[in-house]
Amino acid sequence: MDHYIKNFFIFAPAFFALRFGLTTWLLECEGFIAFSLCASSIYILNDIFDREQDRNHPVKKFRPIASGEVKIGTAYAIAIFLFILSVFASWIIAAKLLIVILIYFLINVFYSFGLKHIPLLDVVIIAIGFVLRVLAGSLIINVRSSMWIILVTFLLALFLAIAKRRDDILISTERGAVRKSIDGYNLEMVQSGMVIMASVSVVAYIMYTVSPDVMARFGTDKLYLTSFMVIVGILRYLQITFVKEQSGNPTQVVLRDKFLQAVIITWLLSFWFVRYL
Repeated sequence: MDHYIKNFFIFAPAFFALRFGLTTWLLECEGFIAFSLCASSIYILNDIFDREQDRNHPVKKFRPIASGEVKIGTAYAIAIFLFILSVFASWIIAAKLLIVILIYFLINVFYSFGLKHIPLLDVVIIAIGFVLRVLAGSLIINVRSSMWIILVTFLLALFLAIAKRRDDILISTERGAVRKSIDGYNLEMVQSGMVIMASVSVVAYIMYTVSPDVMARFGTDKLYLTSFMVIVGILRYLQITFVKEQSGNPTQVVLRDKFLQAVIITWLLSFWFVRYL
């Protein structure tokens, strides 16, 4: 269930466009459900294709398909059913949403079939998935997403994906490779990549907060103050990764770490604070 937290990126366009009406958020909730149905079908397909490798993973080996609790035929049937529901739901909500969901599905099918075994391309595709979530949220309520939001989303998602590869490297040294693409990474490269992505993400976010159109939309030139929480949040994630060595699942990191949760809540509240400061 923690995978569905990723789909909350769908709500980002409404938040940054200051669209807080009930109708807007109901539409976004419908889009969230449609995207979650599609994502569920992808997760099932991915678990089917990865079942042999997952059996060597300390956590993934307990998944229903890897453990043998669910038969392959049953898993395929559920995946197809969920995908059909997703297509039907997105078509009802908005035709443009259907296009985004189909693109997301196709990219992830190719990812599951082999692209995930290509170093660098595997993490880039994951980041693109987050961008598609943001685009879906924009299309549902018919707003234009800032290029800075798209860029920050991509960079942040890439940062988290690279952090997860670090965990895969550590596991592979103890239990053998948990994925083929891991041969294209080492700790030095991954850790350097994390630092680079963290730095660029912060810079891109600051550029967003000082862009003229954003300051005009929020009615304040103090939006840059929200950058402090972004910097603290990224530093905390780096601490969790490098010091505590707990970077395996980004959503689980957020759900477990109270400090990071407090930073995220403070960051959200800071928008309201600076707007009326």
